[in-house]
Amino acid sequence: MKTADLQIGFEDVTIVAGAVTLLDRVTMTIAAGEPTVLVGPNGAGKTTLLRAAMGLLAPSRGKITWAGEEHSPPTRRAIVFQRPTMLRRSTFANVAYALDAAGAPRARHAAEIVELLALVGLDHAAERPARRLSAGEQHRLALARALARRPAVLFLDEPTASLDPASTKAIEDVIRTVSRRGIKVVMSTHDLGEARRLAGEVVLLHRVRLIESGAARAFFDAPSTEEARKFIAGELLV
Repeated sequence: MKTADLQIGFEDVTIVAGAVTLLDRVTMTIAAGEPTVLVGPNGAGKTTLLRAAMGLLAPSRGKITWAGEEHSPPTRRAIVFQRPTMLRRSTFANVAYALDAAGAPRARHAAEIVELLALVGLDHAAERPARRLSAGEQHRLALARALARRPAVLFLDEPTASLDPASTKAIEDVIRTVSRRGIKVVMSTHDLGEARRLAGEVVLLHRVRLIESGAARAFFDAPSTEEARKFIAGELLV
């Protein structure tokens, strides 16, 4: 997939479920490059935006385009949810299942599984039951399964939520590695420290609207909206 094909466009996107607006008139572009990190309070619309970009939610109004095409989204995308589900099988077999689902040639499965488990630091746990892994290890296994799809874009919903510092660092190291390999990472986080460490671009959402977006350094050093200034300062957004 060409770099230009990674561009995801939101054009006045609104998503409504019943009487509840989940995303309100969002216009933005996600391009290739360093990770795009979504920040904002609970209920701001971060998960909805990720699901919509992944193609799991359709806009009620507006449109989402991939490389300018509304009805031809690429297949090379993957998402890891905040609470990934582990299959009742070994760590190795969880990745094998993901490779099979992605249509990877079975002759290459063993080599690819070894490579993916090494990438996420789980090569020592290949034969352990996935459901007996620690929370941090399960998140890393979920990353390996997502990467089995060979995505051009990887969506991550709060990938380090409730993890201890060591597990958080391990996840962040994987994110840096896959980003350096050219995979576009789009992720949400409540941790501003994590956003500072990983983001090339920051998007602030509040009350299901896009408040501010831009290069991470500019966002943190010179925010242009009062909401961003308050959020960075740790003040409650209401």
